[in-house]
Amino acid sequence: YPMSTLVIAAHPDDEVLGCGGTIARRAQEGERVYIAILGEGITSRYGQREDADSALLTALHRKSEAVAKLLGAQDLLMSKLPDNRFDSINLLDVVKIIEGLVERLKPSVVFTQHGGDLNIDHSVTFRATLTATRPMPGCPVRALYSYEVASSSEWAFQQFAPVFQPNVFVDISDTLERKIQAMQAYESEAREFPHPRSPKALRAIAERWGSAVGVHAAEAFHCIREIR
Repeated sequence: YPMSTLVIAAHPDDEVLGCGGTIARRAQEGERVYIAILGEGITSRYGQREDADSALLTALHRKSEAVAKLLGAQDLLMSKLPDNRFDSINLLDVVKIIEGLVERLKPSVVFTQHGGDLNIDHSVTFRATLTATRPMPGCPVRALYSYEVASSSEWAFQQFAPVFQPNVFVDISDTLERKIQAMQAYESEAREFPHPRSPKALRAIAERWGSAVGVHAAEAFHCIREIR
């Protein structure tokens, strides 16, 4: 299969927080990058899912489309599962969605949420991705990585397994500003410092990982499996 990348995210903004710089870099290098967002976003902020403001939801999904374009993604695929309620869905149903994406897009590389995050949707997404990409003969996925999400990975305070232990780093010195710009496009998700999703904190996180590996800015990933 020609080289392509699939980024799987539970919510609108996880794709930017986890690997916005990497998406932009891969797209710049001419690779086909697809973004799949499984959840609808924001409805958990209401007492009942049905009470959610449909205009706000539509606006959020339009933002996701604008962000995908800004980062240079080939396509955005949205599944609109219930926000922060992935544990109310049969895991098999989430697996089937991801299996369908893998079958259709045939990605060589997949990035997904980290399994030890505080957010339940992230851990369900992680488990479903591992199941949907199991390395049976004919599986196109040759490398599988998980990414951290500011305000979910570190807020678990290493109480849930697996603990995020990055062992792969991508130099995003040239695309960090694009990542910050993309996060700012999600006005409903962006926050002021010292919140981890603020521009200042996101820049600090990227610079911290960059300094760990000798570059100006980096995104950190855990390699789950890779065939070279």
